[in-house]
Amino acid sequence: MKDHIIKNASLINEGKMYTADVLIRRGRIERIDKTFDVAYKVHEIKADGLYLMPGIIDDQVHFREPGLTHKADIHSEARAAVAGGTTSFMEMPNTSPPTLTKDLLEAKYEIGKNTSLANYSFFMGVSNDNFDEVIKVDREQSRREIRDVCGIKIFMGSSTGSMLVDNPSVLEQIFAEAKLLIATHCEDEATIKENSERYKEEYGDKMDASFHPLIRNEEACYKSSSFAASLAKKYNTRLHILHISTAIETDLFDNTKPLREKRITAEACVHHLWFDASDYARLGNKIKCNPAIKEKKNKEAVLKALLDDRIDIIATDHAPHTAEEKSKPYLSAPAGLPLVQHSLNVMLELHHQGKISLEKIIEKMCHAPADCFRVRERGYLREGYHADMVLFDTTSRWKVAPANILYKCGWSPFEQYEFTGKVHKTIVNGHIAYDNGNFDESIKGQRLEFK
Repeated sequence: MKDHIIKNASLINEGKMYTADVLIRRGRIERIDKTFDVAYKVHEIKADGLYLMPGIIDDQVHFREPGLTHKADIHSEARAAVAGGTTSFMEMPNTSPPTLTKDLLEAKYEIGKNTSLANYSFFMGVSNDNFDEVIKVDREQSRREIRDVCGIKIFMGSSTGSMLVDNPSVLEQIFAEAKLLIATHCEDEATIKENSERYKEEYGDKMDASFHPLIRNEEACYKSSSFAASLAKKYNTRLHILHISTAIETDLFDNTKPLREKRITAEACVHHLWFDASDYARLGNKIKCNPAIKEKKNKEAVLKALLDDRIDIIATDHAPHTAEEKSKPYLSAPAGLPLVQHSLNVMLELHHQGKISLEKIIEKMCHAPADCFRVRERGYLREGYHADMVLFDTTSRWKVAPANILYKCGWSPFEQYEFTGKVHKTIVNGHIAYDNGNFDESIKGQRLEFK
């Protein structure tokens, strides 16, 4: 592996912006300082006019492997992630088969080891009948000083196969006994079913994607999120609620203490910050996702909660399906959209609109995931940390088109949109994995570790 020195970059890190050189040696950040020279041979990266940030840590992606690889796989989506500035990801268990045993979990880690250009971790999944397997993984991990599983994932709303957990006694058991972080998808299944039956009876085949936020409404989200939060408070469980999509849910979260002291944390996703219900007329099923994209007031409230630190993390919930699957009638089309290649670009657009600072973007996409999950020696530009970093600008204009979409599914809800700002290089563990459209896959990412 080559050593590098990044010269004259504008660093964005820990709430500050300043110019410095960064020396990368043996995959780690060795020195950050104002202009300096190195006595030995090192590859120089000229960064005049570019910003340098830590690599993005995306705490929620669905890369579809094993079993659903016609949509995506770990290799293809990790490449797309790296091209967009994401150097580490945490992947969800609703694959085929779902990740409901320790052996299936370790099998995914083996795929990551062999194919992922980015650093990786995988959640252990929960069903109504795999409590013993969950606790086996939980106990094994909890005994370690350094863990290598990011957490436990519970779908408290319908999902793939047997992943819905709607048995109250199972939920009580998991929240009472789990020591690892529990991440939840929160939507109340009974409310969704009731809404769905009512609208089907009235509109039948006339329903389109605009009905999605009516069926998966604010009430469904709040009922489930508030229930999860009540269980976490009852048992002092470490709870992380994913993809908050409603104004009413934001009041469940606290900003009176630092993130590392919180027991209940929350995530916002880029599509819930960007799209709203008015976009269904243009994009239809392409933005059908769970929880649903809702009225504009909700995305405004979620952004406000993100800025005032009630919501802690920005992620994607990257969930690709084929164009053919998405072109089916609304009731048959699957929920989810591909996002991980364009998440930084979405946030840069919001920055250009004056809605969020560059420093806050880096806090919520890099520092906060590292702090929330206690990721070991990543998420910051610090001497001694792994050299995960991104060089980008905020001025280049480029249009999303089929030729530059890297997702295996081949489409994006941002197609034909012209973004301002571009990733130039992505460095993973000191290795230049992406360089202005070119990949070097000779060195794979590493399994994430957690304190």
